[in-house]
Amino acid sequence: MKAVNKHTKIITAATKVFAQKGFFNARISDIAKEAKVADGTIYLYFNNKFDILLSVFEEEIGNIIVQVKKLLAEETDPRKMLEIFATKHLTVMKKNKNLAEVIQIELRQTNKLIKDYRNNKFSEYVNIISDIIKLGQEQKIYRSDILPGIAKRAFFGSLDEISRVWNISLETNYTVEETASQIIKIFLSGMLVQPKPA
Repeated sequence: MKAVNKHTKIITAATKVFAQKGFFNARISDIAKEAKVADGTIYLYFNNKFDILLSVFEEEIGNIIVQVKKLLAEETDPRKMLEIFATKHLTVMKKNKNLAEVIQIELRQTNKLIKDYRNNKFSEYVNIISDIIKLGQEQKIYRSDILPGIAKRAFFGSLDEISRVWNISLETNYTVEETASQIIKIFLSGMLVQPKPA
């Protein structure tokens, strides 16, 4: 149990340190200090700093994937499903600003390790959006000429930008629900199959 707690403490501490200092400026000693453990303890759980960063993504994004999929399993309407995804993502990012900062900064790094990682857990997360769009196309709700691979990035990009603004501004005039609703309205106006004129 203690090992699990220390592992979790290190992940939480690393998320905070990466958010504040950036990955490349952060040191193992900074993470150890934040986690209140000895520097050597870090190496009992992780090989190096990259290993910690990938674990942050793997575990934190993995947790969000589990939560989102559980919520989506209770819904069959692709329009509602997109709203569920947006609301959950924005809620988590608003609550955990350190994680939001790490996602925004580190996913834009050009380091090969991070690039390779994008094809794993994070891709699985964003692919939930394209799966919803494909489902909507199968149900003839979303236009068939929309490319799910491009639409998922445009949709996630809008959520990511909102999270970024929340992260740098302490004040926001919009609730998570209002924001998610607006994003859905904008996207659905472009994706929904329009009824043919009588």
